[in-house]
Amino acid sequence: MSGNVFGVLFRVTTWGESHGPAVGAVVEGCPPAIPLSEQDIQGELRRRRPGGLPSASPRKEEDRVEILSGIFEGRTTGTPISLLIRNKDADSGAYEALKMVFRPGHGDYSYTQKYGFRDHRGGGRASARETAARVAAGAIAKKVIGQVGMSVKAYTLELGGIRAENLEMDQVEKNPYYCPDSQAALLMEKKLSEAGQAGDSLGGIVEILVCGCPAGLGEPVFDKIDADLAKALMSIGSVKGVEIGAGFGAARMTGSVCNDPLTPSGFPTNNAGGILAGITNGADLILRVACKPIPSIRKEQQTINLEGEAVRLSIQGRHDVSVIPRIIPVCEAMVSLVLADHFLRQKAVQL
Repeated sequence: MSGNVFGVLFRVTTWGESHGPAVGAVVEGCPPAIPLSEQDIQGELRRRRPGGLPSASPRKEEDRVEILSGIFEGRTTGTPISLLIRNKDADSGAYEALKMVFRPGHGDYSYTQKYGFRDHRGGGRASARETAARVAAGAIAKKVIGQVGMSVKAYTLELGGIRAENLEMDQVEKNPYYCPDSQAALLMEKKLSEAGQAGDSLGGIVEILVCGCPAGLGEPVFDKIDADLAKALMSIGSVKGVEIGAGFGAARMTGSVCNDPLTPSGFPTNNAGGILAGITNGADLILRVACKPIPSIRKEQQTINLEGEAVRLSIQGRHDVSVIPRIIPVCEAMVSLVLADHFLRQKAVQL
């Protein structure tokens, strides 16, 4: 296995490199007769594309998706859907200075250890550019789960140590950081600006809320839905931790506090995050991911070159100051892929 395939029944293969001709995905297992157009996918890609904020990479990519197969007369046919996104604004010359050194925090060193050499142009396959293909595939998954009333919404909970205190969902789309706290969003903007001017970067926390998820999704024992969700989110390059429900806070609770009571009207609390024994219980799914700071920074860092000699490195070029907010649609996409897959798997259990 190459590690480029995700899912069981709803299956996605992504391909392509940051500075290659294109990136893309092949989606298998999508049910037939679902209305789907390039515009449905384009809206998701627009949220991920670079160049939207002063703190974002100035790389100008249209991220225009082309559907090459699997659609007829505006509906899915049930056959593989092939998606193509061309790279139009790659500047490989900016990476020539990095050809002989390993960038701290990147996959340069580990990719070289695995394959014996690497594509130094923007990180190649390890680049965040690959996530455009995930978002395109995730847009199709969103259409599938939307047919049964499921919705996935991610937002910025924390950025650079500034945390959203007032979770007002109507504010998420009203600021460029997808933050549910408008005052916190202003502070985040200031913190990002300061970090960028200092040649540094920031990490943050994204929370994902799934509404309308039916009970019963998930498989014992190794394919628990929380295990698959954690794998999906951890597969995103910048993610270093995943919490579900109370998460690490559960370790500091007593059982009488942590256990969610069952009542005739449902669960009055949701410390479980909508999942019990790896199977959804009908409550909202609540997940959080911890995102590390962007490793490409202008501040000078210690590293080594291909000869193993110590060198100092300052990374130039076009880079984001934080993966937030561009990682928001990527998180939504990965959660949607898991939900679409497990929904189809559950259909095989209970017709």
